[in-house]
Amino acid sequence: MTTVLLVDDHSLLRSGLATLIESTGDLHVVGQAADGEQALAVALECTPDVILMDLSMPIVDGVEATRNVLAALPDTKVVVLTSFSDRAQVERALQAGAIGYVLKDADPQDLVAAVRSAAAGHAPIDPRVARALLPSAKVSSPTDQLSAREIEVLRLIGKGMANKQIGRALGIQENTVKAHVGSIFRAIGVTDRTSAALWARENLPDD
Repeated sequence: MTTVLLVDDHSLLRSGLATLIESTGDLHVVGQAADGEQALAVALECTPDVILMDLSMPIVDGVEATRNVLAALPDTKVVVLTSFSDRAQVERALQAGAIGYVLKDADPQDLVAAVRSAAAGHAPIDPRVARALLPSAKVSSPTDQLSAREIEVLRLIGKGMANKQIGRALGIQENTVKAHVGSIFRAIGVTDRTSAALWARENLPDD
């Protein structure tokens, strides 16, 4: 029988989790705590195999609680159960020693599977969380493909100016403006002037 400690400041959620876990037959809830400070005290008392740990809690948050519990009970497995999936939160929790990270909107059976997996020494991590852990890559913006002049032209398109007006405003030939407009359309993925104007208004900061 795998013993589980539930740590969350919402009693309704703890109650629902307890009902789910007790329905399995091979998992048993041995304690509950409403904050990170209680988590350590209850964990020392019942020495659970797995702790489902919320991150955002009063008094002591889940990251600090994870660190404190594992310092005292290094064999206990902590699975973070939270609404947060951003990279910084994930990294803080895992650095504190959590073995798994599951989001609160996970399917109930996935949560149960995560508890069993953690008890077996594996690292259950929600796929959405795993994506947050991937090395960050610079996402290319369409404007990266535009020259400074083309951005100027696009900004004026956004202001509703015709090619002739843009040419006069920038001191260039109308044919040159037309060439720039064609390149702009291809870069930002539009096929008409109205769409380009809307794109410019939404994506180009005011100068």
